[in-house]
Amino acid sequence: MNSVDILVPNLPESVNTAQIVTWHKRIGDIVKIDEILVEIETDKIILEVPATSSGVLNSILEVKGAIVRSQQILGTITYIQDNNNQSLCHIDKKILKTEITQNNKSLNKKTNNTFSPTVRRLISFHNLKNFEVKGTGVNNRITPQDIEIYMNNKNKNNKKNEIKYDVEKKLQSTCERSITKIKMSNLRKCISERLLNVKNNTAMLTTFNEVNMQSIIELRKKYGDKFKEKYGIRLGFMSFYVKAVLEALQRFPEINATIDNEDIIRYNYYDISIAVATEKGLITPVIKNVNLMNMYEIEKKIKNFVIQAKESKLNIEDLTGGNFTITNGGVFGSLFSTPIINPPQSAILGIHNIQDRPVAIENKICIRPMMYMALSYNHCVIDGKEAISFLKTIKEILEDFNRIILNI
Repeated sequence: MNSVDILVPNLPESVNTAQIVTWHKRIGDIVKIDEILVEIETDKIILEVPATSSGVLNSILEVKGAIVRSQQILGTITYIQDNNNQSLCHIDKKILKTEITQNNKSLNKKTNNTFSPTVRRLISFHNLKNFEVKGTGVNNRITPQDIEIYMNNKNKNNKKNEIKYDVEKKLQSTCERSITKIKMSNLRKCISERLLNVKNNTAMLTTFNEVNMQSIIELRKKYGDKFKEKYGIRLGFMSFYVKAVLEALQRFPEINATIDNEDIIRYNYYDISIAVATEKGLITPVIKNVNLMNMYEIEKKIKNFVIQAKESKLNIEDLTGGNFTITNGGVFGSLFSTPIINPPQSAILGIHNIQDRPVAIENKICIRPMMYMALSYNHCVIDGKEAISFLKTIKEILEDFNRIILNI
C-alpha cells in the first residue's frame, strides 16, 4: 500500500497565498485520477486541484477556509499497485467506512442484529435516529411497512407544526430584526485592498464625454446577421469599443504606459483588460496583442472569457498583464460612474447604458441613442490635455467608424 500527496499548484510570483474554498471528497471516499478533489481561491482566480492517482482519500490536512501556499500538502491519497504497477482501488477495510455505517452507529445497538437490510436502507435514507417503532413482523421485528407508517405519521405531525409555526411567525414578523454575516473571500479582500491603494496613492482624475451611438447601431443592424452567419457569433458592442480604444492608444502612447518609481514605462504592445463580473467579484481577463486581432477574434475571446469566468476556469495567464482596462457598467443599467484605475495601469475607460435622449443636431432637437463615457487616469503619468484628447478620439471613432479605415 502506498500514498501520494495532494499539493497546492504552483502559484505565480505575484500570488503569495491561496484559501481552501471547498473539498469535493471526504476521507474514505474513492477517487479517480483527474477527478477534482478540492478548489482553492487566490486573489485572482479559483483553481481546481485534481487527483494525480486513483485510490482513496486517506487524509485532509487543510480544511475549508485554511490559508495555504504553493506546493503545500493538502492531503493524501492511498492506493495499491498490482504487478503491472497500475493503481488499484483495493483498500484496507479500516479505511473504507461508508456513510450508512457511520449513521447506524447513532441508532439503537440492536440495529445490525434485528433490522433487515431493507429496513436499514430505509433508516439511512430517512436519517432516522433514536426512533421508536413497534414492530409487526415475526418476533416483533420492524418491517418496511412499519417504517412507512412511522414516516407518514411523522410527516403529518410536521405539517401541523409547520402551520402552527407559520401563524406564530406572521404574528412576530412585525417585530423581528436579524442580520446575516458572510465571511469575506480572498478575492473580495484583494479587490478592496487594491481599490483603496489606488485611491490613496494615485492622483486620479476622471474626465467625461458622451457618444451618439446611432452609427454603431445601424452598422450592427446592417451587418449583424451576415457576421453571425459567417463566424457563428453575435456582433456585440464590445469589439467596437476595443477597436476604438486600440486606435486611440496608438495615437496617444502616453496613455499606454505606467509609472515605476521614478521611471515611466511605455508599452509597444497592446494588451487590453476587460472587466467581467462574477459571483465572487470583478475580475479583469486580458485580451493580448489586440492590434493583431480582427472583430471576430475579439468577440470570440470576450465570449470565452465570460463563459470561463462563470465556471471559474480562467487561467492565471488570462489574468496577468494588461496595459489598459475597459469596464462596461452599461450591461447592468449604469448611466454614469467614475471607474477606479486597475493597478499598475494608468487609465481605465468606463462605458455605460445607451439611452434615447434629446440632443441638438444642426440647431434641431432630435432623439438619439446616447451613451456617457468616463476616463479615469493617473495624473502623475498622464496630463489632462492628453486624457481629454484620448477620450475625444474614442468618441469620434464610435460616431464614425470609417475614421479607423482612413486613419483620421
